[in-house]
Amino acid sequence: MDLARLPLDFAGLLALAAGLGWASGFRLYTTLFVVGLAGKLGWIVLPDGLRLLEHPWVMGAAGLMLAVEFFADKIPLLDSVWDTVHTFIRIPAGAALAAMVFGGQGVEWQTAMAILGGTVAAGTHFTKAGTRAMINASPEPFSNIAASFGEDVVVLTGLWLMFAHPWLMLALLLLLAVLIVWLLPKLWRGVVEVVRGLSLPRSPAKLPG
Repeated sequence: MDLARLPLDFAGLLALAAGLGWASGFRLYTTLFVVGLAGKLGWIVLPDGLRLLEHPWVMGAAGLMLAVEFFADKIPLLDSVWDTVHTFIRIPAGAALAAMVFGGQGVEWQTAMAILGGTVAAGTHFTKAGTRAMINASPEPFSNIAASFGEDVVVLTGLWLMFAHPWLMLALLLLLAVLIVWLLPKLWRGVVEVVRGLSLPRSPAKLPG
């Protein structure tokens, strides 16, 4: 299927805006680099507002940060530190990318898409960060690495679906939103319990006799 010939109708634009917000919450730099590369190579036609991602300097910076994040995300505890720092990066970036999709549609649409993209990015980011914090409570590193590679595959699949099957992507994002609303409170209660367990002082061992 030649994605470059597929017209981006309203459903396509909406799937792209929401999908970029979603992907930014998981892998911001992968999203920037892959979308920019696909546009640069002519695999897809990006909306005018996203053509900036095709610029060599933007792709170079995104590619460098992609490499850093690829390894940082697979090291236990460091991945949680990385997630904490990126709370202040992924969410605004998701909002900005979603707004850029509707760059020629007027400030009203850009504002609405910024709210949508930022909200979706926040949901996926906090779900990812909470899940990885729970996984880091385990002493072995293999589940962390497996989760990270799984996220890589999920994000790349989602980026493809945004352009190839926008209606399917929108349906999946709607289901994901329902899942996140249900999961986040349970997930963060678990994180609080883990942190509380780590912060409790250990009772000194009693000597025999």
